[in-house]
Amino acid sequence: MDTYKQKSWWKILLMIIGMIIIVFTMFYTNYLSKRLAESEKKYIEFYTQAVQRISKSIESENLELQQQDQSLELKIIANVKNPIVVDWGDGDLGGYNWGDEKDSDQKFLSGQLKKIKKSGIPPIVPAADDDPETPDPQYPKIYYKYSKLYTLITWFPLIQVFLISIFILFGYLIFSSMRKAEQNRVWVGMSKETAHQLGTPISGIMGWIEFLKSATHPTDDQKEALNELEKDVKKLDLIADRFSKIGSKPALKKQDINILIENTINYLKKRSPKNIRYIFNPSPESEALVNDHLFSWVIENILRNALDAMEDKGTIKLETKTDSNKIIIDISDTGKGIASGKLKTVFKPGYSTKKRGWGLGLSLAKRIIKEYHKGKIFVLKSKINEGTTFRIILPKV
Repeated sequence: MDTYKQKSWWKILLMIIGMIIIVFTMFYTNYLSKRLAESEKKYIEFYTQAVQRISKSIESENLELQQQDQSLELKIIANVKNPIVVDWGDGDLGGYNWGDEKDSDQKFLSGQLKKIKKSGIPPIVPAADDDPETPDPQYPKIYYKYSKLYTLITWFPLIQVFLISIFILFGYLIFSSMRKAEQNRVWVGMSKETAHQLGTPISGIMGWIEFLKSATHPTDDQKEALNELEKDVKKLDLIADRFSKIGSKPALKKQDINILIENTINYLKKRSPKNIRYIFNPSPESEALVNDHLFSWVIENILRNALDAMEDKGTIKLETKTDSNKIIIDISDTGKGIASGKLKTVFKPGYSTKKRGWGLGLSLAKRIIKEYHKGKIFVLKSKINEGTTFRIILPKV
């Protein structure tokens, strides 16, 4: 239980760190894009001033002004890479850096001008000579788009988040599959070793029971005790057989689910506290392909958990239902219930509410139902101090 609490805290911590990295990246990128936007605006202002000076020299009657070296202005114009639309008014547009044909295409430039205006980038208007704050009506408005570098910088955080998400997703899937494979190998090895270790003492106890039956003249009570002891030993033998089947593909046979459930209830009834009441509502046509040993183990495991949850007093209700091509088994108890945040955790290895529990019972139950019987098992509902209902769904024959 503590393991899963620590795991949750680690997830929250990693999420917080990830969010901090993303927020910092977006903030820093936003800062860079603003600085770049300011720089590009300056370039367009230089471009505007350069065009303005060249225009004045061409229009001027002053021969000295016409003969001035304009190489600096031409270099400024040549180094501006932003796409530009020059608005002369009355629908007369000029283009720069759009491409040779598009620079003079009025329809194309008109569409681009609408997009630029919609984006909110203000135009650059050449200032009058006598007042730098007043626009010069002789010259057009200069509209421009941000460069490709600016666009790439503004999209960088989203691209980074996308790539990091893909990396984390693939990493999670790979490590998750590796962890599950490792868990499976541990469970299979542990199960087969347990079955092997149980085999010898079980055989010995069976021999001693037969010896006691033949060597003594037991009373009726002693006979009943020996019969129940024999049942328990057979149950141990069955448990060993179940463990030996983990990791192997079990043989599935057409079985009546109701009979398997009833047999499990009858076995546990004699071993349950007197104040525990069992209710079983079977439905007809409850046949499915199951392995009787493993399926009975699942039912028994859930019933034992219910007994632990009720603490020697309460009601366990079992019900089978058929729904088109499915058999539904509901197992309810009136025990302590499960907190809403733990409904999925109960099937994970290592989770247990019992001090001495290993937390493998429900995990193995899920493996048996999901992987071997192609069914589903989950907590249908649970309320603290009111009880829990587990649901098993199996394919109908």
